[in-house]
Amino acid sequence: MRALDISAPGVIALTAVVVALTIWLIIVAARLTQRPRNRPGIRVDLVDQARELKALGQIQEAVFLVRGETGMSQRAAARFVNRL
Repeated sequence: MRALDISAPGVIALTAVVVALTIWLIIVAARLTQRPRNRPGIRVDLVDQARELKALGQIQEAVFLVRGETGMSQRAAARFVNRL
């Protein structure tokens, strides 16, 4: 018996596992590129601008500004603006 003697169903199963692992790695890589972890902190002038817009009653504009500058989700940016 040779060391790498694999039956046809074994080759199919091994191929399926390799393909599934490859697809999973591609999905993980795509998600990581969409949400970079090493973003710089929120700038002080951005906080001041958002605070000023909120004081003027332009909450949606403040949320839009925060989202555009930081890449936050709508929900996270709205929470951030509401806490100012």
